[in-house]
Amino acid sequence: MDGLTLNIPPARAPGDMSRRAEPYARLAVIGMGSWGTALAAVAASAGCDTRLWGRRDALAQTMAETRQNPEHLPDIDLPATLTPTSDLAAALDCVEAVLLVTPSHTLRDMARKMKPHLPEGIPIALCCKGIERGTGFLLSHVIEEELPGHPVGAISGPTFARETALGHPTAATVAFNFRHHDRIAPERAPAARLALTMQTQAFRPYVSDDLIGVEVGGAVKNVIAIACGMMTGAGFAENTRAALITRGMDEMKALAEALGGKRETVTGLAGAGDLTLTCSSTTSRNMSLGTQLGQGIPRAACFDGKPTVVEGETNAISVVDLARRVGVEMPICEAVHAILHEGAPLAETFKALWSRPIEGEPRALDITLHPYEGDPA
Repeated sequence: MDGLTLNIPPARAPGDMSRRAEPYARLAVIGMGSWGTALAAVAASAGCDTRLWGRRDALAQTMAETRQNPEHLPDIDLPATLTPTSDLAAALDCVEAVLLVTPSHTLRDMARKMKPHLPEGIPIALCCKGIERGTGFLLSHVIEEELPGHPVGAISGPTFARETALGHPTAATVAFNFRHHDRIAPERAPAARLALTMQTQAFRPYVSDDLIGVEVGGAVKNVIAIACGMMTGAGFAENTRAALITRGMDEMKALAEALGGKRETVTGLAGAGDLTLTCSSTTSRNMSLGTQLGQGIPRAACFDGKPTVVEGETNAISVVDLARRVGVEMPICEAVHAILHEGAPLAETFKALWSRPIEGEPRALDITLHPYEGDPA
């Protein structure tokens, strides 16, 4: 496999303008759902010895025998170098990096289960999205608290699992905070090595050092997608959706910046890219839930009454709570929260959203215009 060429300033490497990153040889993917399976298939296709862990022994055995995941990615053949297992110790034995792809609300418990089996200092990349309810922690903070001493990052971007597993051209961001020695020798940084590990002819990773910006984008976009679905289901069209995407991205930027992230990260794959994809198709469970609610279907009857985890539903609580704590206004997320969790009527809530005072779009233009309601005489 060709190496990843990283430019190094001449002052740091006289006579040598490039260095090559080394991919990880052995990877564990924790979570046997559709996205975990798709990522494991990508890593295995790239030539990495890949273990895919799931809690259900029967599904792991079926995947090992049929080379398919019939429950989450039916009819897609998996690489021979992918090893499904329900044995967590075996999955984590001698691994060089871990992709953690469990639902955000189970993350802390999963980290505790991994701790006795995880070799010291192994990088962990989060492939789930959200903010922990109650603490307001970004998911990376949860891992840092439960698994100290491990570099923590994330993989995020506009990625539907089935399309990724089928080999459609896909791009994503691999983000880790860059420590001092990562900047001195970037080819050794976990973000660079993991990006190279995941690179195939179809899967194109990009490297970022803004983990906060990437995490905030991933959490907030789920809530904005529900809003887009609600308005679509209620009968509105492209103007409305485009406005919600654009103003939703501004909410993502404001929260990311307040937490120490970079606004420009939100314009990249893990922000604008993921937001646009999730808000454009009912393949997204968040968009689908919103669409059904907008059509007047009660929550209990959505998805034909089948229990379905929708990350944005939980994220609406944690995102709004965190935004209130740090003093960031997020009116679209507030509207979704009110409808989902406070019993607010959908039509009236969005009418109020559209009736807010007029504001300047650039942050530098500090202006708020209220409609005149008095007697002109």
